[in-house]
Amino acid sequence: MTAPPVSTPAQTARAATTGAVWLPRVLLLNLVVEVLIVVTGGLVRLTGSGLGCPTWPQCVPGSYTPVRHQAEGFHRYIEFGNRTLTSVVGIAALLAIVAVVVWADRRRDLLVPAVVVLGGVVVQAVLGGITVLTGLSPVTVAAHFLVSMGLVTAAALLYYRAQGPAGPRTLSVHPLVERLGRATCAVAAVVLALGTVVTGSGPHSGDADEPARLGFDPRTVSWLHADAVMLFVGLVVATWVAARLTGTTSAPGRAWAAVLAVTVLQGVVGYTQYFTGLPWAVVVVHMLLASLLVVTLTRAMVRQRAVPRT
Repeated sequence: MTAPPVSTPAQTARAATTGAVWLPRVLLLNLVVEVLIVVTGGLVRLTGSGLGCPTWPQCVPGSYTPVRHQAEGFHRYIEFGNRTLTSVVGIAALLAIVAVVVWADRRRDLLVPAVVVLGGVVVQAVLGGITVLTGLSPVTVAAHFLVSMGLVTAAALLYYRAQGPAGPRTLSVHPLVERLGRATCAVAAVVLALGTVVTGSGPHSGDADEPARLGFDPRTVSWLHADAVMLFVGLVVATWVAARLTGTTSAPGRAWAAVLAVTVLQGVVGYTQYFTGLPWAVVVVHMLLASLLVVTLTRAMVRQRAVPRT
């Protein structure tokens, strides 16, 4: 047997430099496409294109792509485009795992969320098929969106956690602030879940001809959603103030300030869509901001812990 080649210091340095450049780029791409597919999925629903490809995994019987004389018209292209983007998301998730293995020395704190994202993409593909086969059941549509939010969270955790070295991290805020942050994230999950109930009870069912609804009164569930949002806003403000007062660095306060900014903007857009009759373009912005809110929340939780001391 021959001994494996030994890397020279220069080769090791070049590999480290390459990893420092490309690892964050690959992980950022992974995060961006996860957010993007939420937006395109919203377009599918809001334009009534959910059954633009009426079968799964084929678009129409006998073809995986739209056909020329398909009855669904332009809706087929919107739905097929979203399905195609799923492949892009899967490739980006696979690249993220490879990047962690090659350039991050298989760090467990990075490898776990990377694997979660890739596994979640597979789950989403199957769930998307179930959604089509059940005629856009509002329950499966809601689950589809909430799983997407979970994948955005994992991708954001992967990206921001990779910006620091491996190892345990010490709190840079008072322990109660971290607990308050966790409570804020929990309420955010409730807000997102109630948002799917509002959408599932409103006019945007995903299919322009045969809407499937949850059956709740849209105004009542909208008020309930708004109440949860008010609680969330209060928690965000409290966490931001506490992080600024107790933080050993300015990073936690700045991170929670970003959460507050996205929250306020999301609230403005939310009330705008409610009082203007839910125009689909405004709802798309609302979905984008929901994804960005998840990203900023994840970033804020990561920023509450300092890098390991050397």
